[in-house]
Amino acid sequence: MIRTIGVVGAGQMGNGIAHVCALSGFDVRLLDIDDAHLQQGLSTIDKNLERQVHKGKITEEEKATTLGRIRSGIDYEIFSDCDLVIEAASENEAIKRAIFAKICPVLRPDALIASNTSSISITRLGAATDRPAQFMGMHFMNPVPVMQLVELIRGIATGENTFNVVRDLVVKLGKQPVSAEDFPAFIVNRILLPMINEAVYTLYEGVGSVDAIDTAMRLGANHPMGPLELADFIGLDTCLAIMQVLYDGLADSKYRPCPLLVKYVEAGWLGRKTGRGFYDYAGEKPIPTR
Repeated sequence: MIRTIGVVGAGQMGNGIAHVCALSGFDVRLLDIDDAHLQQGLSTIDKNLERQVHKGKITEEEKATTLGRIRSGIDYEIFSDCDLVIEAASENEAIKRAIFAKICPVLRPDALIASNTSSISITRLGAATDRPAQFMGMHFMNPVPVMQLVELIRGIATGENTFNVVRDLVVKLGKQPVSAEDFPAFIVNRILLPMINEAVYTLYEGVGSVDAIDTAMRLGANHPMGPLELADFIGLDTCLAIMQVLYDGLADSKYRPCPLLVKYVEAGWLGRKTGRGFYDYAGEKPIPTR
C-alpha cells in the first residue's frame, strides 16, 4: 500500500506531481540538486494551491495541510521511508540512469520506482535499476494539477502487482489512467509531437507565419492552443528530445526533427521557460519571433 511518495525533481513536472500527491493525502519527499531549485518548486506549489483556493476548489486549511505533507531535501536518504519514488528529471536517459543508481541503495526492498519519462524505453530504464519488476512508467501531463490523464507503461519485466498498485494510486489522485505499450513516446507524444514538428516544418518552409499557423489550428481544428504556442509551453528542448527518441527508435524519416527546431534549441530559445521560443515573452503579450 502506498502512503509515502518520493519525487525526484522540483521542476515543472516534479512540483506538479508533488502537489497532487500531497493534496490527495499522501506524505511527499521532494528532492532536487540544490536548495534554490527546491525553493522555486515549493513556491510554485504554494502559488498553484493558492489559485485553487481562489477558485473555491480547496480551503485555506486544505492548502496548509497539503504544504505540511511535503518534506524537501537534497540528500537521497530522504527516500528511505518511501513506498514509491517517481523520477521527474530532465528527458535525458543518462541523467535518469544516474538518478536510479543513487535511489536504489537507499530504498526499502519492497519499494517501487516509476519514471515520468515522456518517451524513453521503460524496459531499458528498468534494467538500469536493481528492481525491474518493481519499475514502470507513470507519465503525467503538464500542468499536472489540471490535466486528468496519466499514461501507465509496463516494461517487459514490470510485475502485475506493480502495475495494479500504481494504477490504483492514479485513481486515488483523481486522475484517469490509460495503459500504453513500451514503444517510443507512448500514445500522447507519439501523436502530438510529430504534429508539433510538422507545424515547425510548415513555418520553416514558409507556408505560414507563427501567428497564421497557430490561428489556423486553433480556429480550424478547434485546438485550445496552437502547436507552436504549445511547443513553447512544453519546452523546445523537450520537444526536440522526444522527436529524437522517435527518430532513433523507429528509424522512420517522418520523425526527423525539423532543422528549425534544432536551431532554436541551439540558440537557447527554449520557449516560455527562457522567455523566448517561437514567441518572445518579454512584454505583456507574447510576440511571434518569425
